[in-house]
Amino acid sequence: MSTVADLLRDRLGDEHAGYVFEGRTASWDEVVRESARRAAYLREHLRPTAKPHVGVLLENTPEYLYWIGAAALTGSCIVGINPTRRGSELARDVRHTDCQMIVTDAAGRATFDGLDCGVPSDSFVDVDVVRSSLPPFDADLLASSSPDGSLPLFLLFTSGSTSAPKAVVCSNERMAFTAVRAGEIYGVVRDEVCYSPMPLFHGNALMACWGPALAVGATLVLRRKFSASGFLEDVRTYDCTYFTYVGRTIAYVLGQPPTENDRRHRLRLGFGTEASALDRERFLERFGCELVEGYGSSESVVAIIRSPDTPANALGRERPDMAGSVIIVDPGTSVECPRVIFDEHGAISNPECIGEIVNTAGGSSFEGYYNNPEASSERVRNGWYWTGDLGYRDAEGFFYFAGRSADWLRVDSENFASAPVENIVSRFPGVVMAAVYPVPDPVTGDMVMVAIEMNPAVDFDPVAFDAFLEAQRDLGTKWSPQLVRVTTAMPLTANNKVHKPPLRTEKWRTTETLYWRARRGEGLRPMTDDDKADLEQAFADNKRTHVLSGL
Repeated sequence: MSTVADLLRDRLGDEHAGYVFEGRTASWDEVVRESARRAAYLREHLRPTAKPHVGVLLENTPEYLYWIGAAALTGSCIVGINPTRRGSELARDVRHTDCQMIVTDAAGRATFDGLDCGVPSDSFVDVDVVRSSLPPFDADLLASSSPDGSLPLFLLFTSGSTSAPKAVVCSNERMAFTAVRAGEIYGVVRDEVCYSPMPLFHGNALMACWGPALAVGATLVLRRKFSASGFLEDVRTYDCTYFTYVGRTIAYVLGQPPTENDRRHRLRLGFGTEASALDRERFLERFGCELVEGYGSSESVVAIIRSPDTPANALGRERPDMAGSVIIVDPGTSVECPRVIFDEHGAISNPECIGEIVNTAGGSSFEGYYNNPEASSERVRNGWYWTGDLGYRDAEGFFYFAGRSADWLRVDSENFASAPVENIVSRFPGVVMAAVYPVPDPVTGDMVMVAIEMNPAVDFDPVAFDAFLEAQRDLGTKWSPQLVRVTTAMPLTANNKVHKPPLRTEKWRTTETLYWRARRGEGLRPMTDDDKADLEQAFADNKRTHVLSGL
């Protein structure tokens, strides 16, 4: 099996545009040579007595990818550090992954000030300083760079949208295989111009954008960080034809004011995850570019892909090589869940159809979470691979996403998941994104709470929202939000996924605008400080009752 090192060597002498960044173009030949120079630096400076793990804290710049190339050529491992992590969490990430070197810039270095992350000060490499003193290109070093393909090339932190991030192991061989396969699936060819606005420490940008471009010698356009207002300008300036996205990226792009240039571009395809069916439809109508959704993860064990006959809200069917092994399972009983039954309005009439997405063939391609055997065992147990994601499946075999395993809600003894409710709320005019999550009911079970971010040009109207919910025939009888938080900025991970833990933790204890219905069936009204105090007292009284009754 080929490795990323092999793919890089194939590009030596290739004068086709490799990377484009802020107006400057580097040929693939230059990319390979610059990667080899940094490989020589790693060979000289990494201690052989420690793990060859190199933390990288940079924006999406060519330097980031040069150091990835250096690691691929030397058998080293890149630890992509999330720039949104700070303080003890940042130090924990570096220590947990046994980094012996940090490659960064002056801004990134400053985030480590005062932190004990286990990396000596002389092992911090400032890319802007070291660039002028790198060794010259050595063709012999490049020719002899054939590291073991089973060695880790990346430790990719999970998004941490519902729990603490884990470091997924991705070997040199697996990355190369995934890059070639993804390019074939999404039709990436040499003349492609691939736009990469997603963070390079995340698997989406590497596996679905950078990797396929490297495999065929296509051009990669880098953006330091995602910008909704700069998206169309970049696409038009660099004649981009393909891009990848994650999370709520598409919602933010659609939130930008329409312009006369919306269809003046060469985009043919966008690939990503978690854009709603409505947003995909709006994107196609406005920009004339199709979006292809897929289900997958950095672990690469379950892959679900769309086909032309896939229902609008569905993920698709499992990849052909996984046929028959991907199912929906009740996590409490390990029994396969029944197929979903939709009523005449498209509502789920049998909530017991929702369970965890599981690959019963196991996790043969899962290379584990680094330094976290407990989490690895949680993923692969009883011979099955458990994704930690909820879903359901229809009679035709199409899978639907229902949220993360932490997104269960229980109202009046009925269990349901957040994603179907989010899809419905997102239809309300003016909503940019919605996050549904459980907050405890003072008596028992959960209350449904939703955080809504509106388009800045639209004010949230609780009366109109109630009327809207009443008209949604696919809204389950227990699903209607009891509390609504209107937020000006949804908490997001660095790759634009909604970060729900702070929302669940804060509950109604926020200074942002809140609406609630004190009793089910009532209309929404503003939640006052007295209402919050009454709710807190109800919890205290209920807790006291439980104690007195011996519960």
